[in-house]
Amino acid sequence: MIIIMESNRFRNESEHLKEFQNEVAVYCPSCNKKALATVNNEDKTAKLFCSQCGYNKITDTRVKINGGYQTAAMDYFDADLWYIYPFKNETFWAYNEAHLDYLQSDISEKIEESKNSSYFTLLEKLPLFYNTAKNNQSLLNVIDKLKVK
Repeated sequence: MIIIMESNRFRNESEHLKEFQNEVAVYCPSCNKKALATVNNEDKTAKLFCSQCGYNKITDTRVKINGGYQTAAMDYFDADLWYIYPFKNETFWAYNEAHLDYLQSDISEKIEESKNSSYFTLLEKLPLFYNTAKNNQSLLNVIDKLKVK
């Protein structure tokens, strides 16, 4: 993932949601604290590990999930996202801190310069409420809450 700040301006580097899926912050199924679900596509394994209680689970990713397409690390364990927050009638969420930072940069600056513009980039696929100017400060407040969670 690349975020470039030039003259205090955010430039969208055409990230795709899948760029953030291999490392996902989740609730530990054992102690309900923050744990990390990761996917190793080379080894075809997924791991969920909690540094708080030591919970550790490894699974094979060759199991057909989501029609066999690459999926988020949390899906292999049916784990709940850590970075999730209700926002009006919607849900604000991020897979991990890098994803949260990426969204924060976009919302803060609202400058979407993309050197490889494509309909399928992460920022172009966000629900409308992410890109509504009246929600900017409220969304930044949500991100701040999630970062200290």
